[in-house]
Amino acid sequence: MKTTLPQPNVFNPTLSVDKVLMPLSQPKVLSTQSSTTLIGKALPEQRVINTTVTALRFNNAMSTILQWAHGRESKAVCVANVHMLMEAYWRPEFAHNLQNADMVTPDGMPLVWMMKLLGYKGQNRVAGMDILQSLCQKASAENIKVFFLGSQQAILDQMRTRLEKDYPNLDIAAMKPLPFRPLTPSEDEAVIQEIHESGAGLVFVSLGCPKQEQWMAEHQGKVQAVMIGLGGAFPVYAGLKKWAPRWVRQAGLEWLYRLVQEPRRLFGRYFQTIPPFLFLASVQVLAHRFMPQTRDC
Repeated sequence: MKTTLPQPNVFNPTLSVDKVLMPLSQPKVLSTQSSTTLIGKALPEQRVINTTVTALRFNNAMSTILQWAHGRESKAVCVANVHMLMEAYWRPEFAHNLQNADMVTPDGMPLVWMMKLLGYKGQNRVAGMDILQSLCQKASAENIKVFFLGSQQAILDQMRTRLEKDYPNLDIAAMKPLPFRPLTPSEDEAVIQEIHESGAGLVFVSLGCPKQEQWMAEHQGKVQAVMIGLGGAFPVYAGLKKWAPRWVRQAGLEWLYRLVQEPRRLFGRYFQTIPPFLFLASVQVLAHRFMPQTRDC
């Protein structure tokens, strides 16, 4: 059975329930390339809205990434929140990048709650800052080199200072900012070569959503390392932005904590993404509970 990704340009609360229920209640069908990738990785997954999210608890996700890193496997890991899922819902080309990622972790608590409601009762949060700190700790113990790509030189410098304090045995292969403009083919090839020659098994990418997901998708099979898109984790770890307290994160209120810090930048994004996500999430949960479940053929 084959389904197609819904491609609305804007959120429309007047959509008929039938039109929305059907794509949300059916399993996701991937392209041939993505299906081949998924067969190789054999990771459990749950479709949330229009994106297949990897259904692994935090420790299991970290173990999988480290196993890939030891083998210098070319993998892409996307760290998904509500904003990313709505970008994928509205933009088929971005949805394709997430389809073909090797792992999509539930960064935001709304995704975790959705996965619990849809059957993965033991799912916990696999968030960017936690991923960064856990992998740096484990990489330092397991002799895995790490490469930091993107962000700004000032942020990377402050990160290095803290990393050397927190993880004195961490082998930092390089910390390389990228220009805001697209790289020329020769520049891009030079970056790939630098990562390859560094011997890094982990590449932390900070270009912001959706640029970092696009970059990782374009470099699958080219960069022989695990690429992990961490977005805003770099400035938080560098101390330039405050990390929400644990109780705020666990309560699913990190979005509000961030909004208070950056109201001008985030108000528009949250207004555009949170209401449609709540609507679509409610529809999917109702479909899961009251409509017959369809299985892949």
